[in-house]
Amino acid sequence: MEQRQRVIVYIDGFNFYFGLKSNAKWKKYYWLDIVKLFEMFMRPNQELVAVKYFSAKPDDIDQSLRQNAFFQANRENPKFKLILGKYLKKSITCFKCGNVIHTHEEKETDVRIATQIVADAYQKNCDISIVVSADSDMIPAIELATEACQKVFVYFPPYQYSSNLATMGMGKPIHMKQYETRFRQCLLPDVVHLGKANFDLQIPKKWKAFQSI
Repeated sequence: MEQRQRVIVYIDGFNFYFGLKSNAKWKKYYWLDIVKLFEMFMRPNQELVAVKYFSAKPDDIDQSLRQNAFFQANRENPKFKLILGKYLKKSITCFKCGNVIHTHEEKETDVRIATQIVADAYQKNCDISIVVSADSDMIPAIELATEACQKVFVYFPPYQYSSNLATMGMGKPIHMKQYETRFRQCLLPDVVHLGKANFDLQIPKKWKAFQSI
């Protein structure tokens, strides 16, 4: 019998979220069963062993509560691995008017993704890596993993694309917006029971409203 290929998925959560956010009709997929979605991309000879989701917690309380609900719901599946970086406050001065704009910048995420991709490749923790991002900063990690004889595939989140990243990995990149049916089939239920906490977690009201659009 053909040996099953072990697959690890690496998701740039920031990139993935803003891909969904960029189109009003795709915001309904914020409340998504991440592991179930990528199980649907597995071939018969493949086994999804982990989905590593990289993100950072925002300072805004409401945003943080919604994000945390999403994290808790997905962590019920042991294959979902959450790896957090940091949001840092950043001030930008406009050269024309001199106004100062206060914003946030995500830190550490790119490095954490790259480290995990390379470490898993050299430690032979999987046979196939799937990188879900449109950030060209992923290129060095993909190059190193490929040098370790790792099979790497690139998946672009909905409405995200990088021409440089498109040339990396094996074969043509997957454009996930072409698979909206799979997204629709992988929405989490409105109420998710958290086993360890014995608690029923509900979809955030703001996200529920998006599902009626």
